[in-house]
Amino acid sequence: MKSQQWRWIPNALTFLRIILIIPFAAALLDGGYRLALLIFIVAAFTDAVDGFLARYFGWKSRLGAIADPLADKALLITAYLMLTITGILPVWLFGLVLGRDLIIVCGGLAYHYGVGRFEMEPSIPGKFNTFIQILVVLAIIILLADLPMESWIRDAGIWLVAISAVYSGGHYVLVWSLRAWRAMRS
Repeated sequence: MKSQQWRWIPNALTFLRIILIIPFAAALLDGGYRLALLIFIVAAFTDAVDGFLARYFGWKSRLGAIADPLADKALLITAYLMLTITGILPVWLFGLVLGRDLIIVCGGLAYHYGVGRFEMEPSIPGKFNTFIQILVVLAIIILLADLPMESWIRDAGIWLVAISAVYSGGHYVLVWSLRAWRAMRS
């Protein structure tokens, strides 16, 4: 099949997104918010295109299944870290966002090695949390770039991300704890 020669494109786009993290972080750190916004939009576009290509043409791979969500998470964590370092976001919010992800990863590893094979499947609250984190970062960068955005969005976004992170993190812990308990009882 001729189209199979192009199956590397989704993974290349994922790795481009990973490379874009460096200039994105530098732009946020230096206060180049319009450049950071442009890079964020390009990264979002590459994410959409690689996902479309993988699904539409069946160009899925094990590498892509692992690298794609890691690239997304690395971009988001970098955004929250840089906005925290520059004093835009509070340290406790970054700790909450990072802590939630670490709890999920450590829980998944504990399940995998202590109970059985662990296949990470995003939950609805987890997808909602990621969506909220993306929207809040995007809105804050737009605000910082002096583009039209309401100033209250920063404070509201902080609380929305915090509530969503706690809820979705708690949901993962509850669901996977119940699965572990059931698996160990049978």
